[in-house]
Amino acid sequence: MTAREIQAVSWRKSTRSNANGGACVEVALTTDHSAVRDSKLGQASPVLAFGSGAFGAFLRGIKSGKLDR
Repeated sequence: MTAREIQAVSWRKSTRSNANGGACVEVALTTDHSAVRDSKLGQASPVLAFGSGAFGAFLRGIKSGKLDR
């Protein structure tokens, strides 16, 4: 993802984020990528970008219990 693409996406806070403990994650989805950032840092946060297929496989692994949480 380019910096321009990152600025243009709509971020949403994960439902698994812990508001009290400060573990806040935001996710943004495009047709080609999925991105994750620390919501506390907002625009200043580093962004991890994944191909949509890789991120989908990761989520399926978490939901099936094959990956530790």
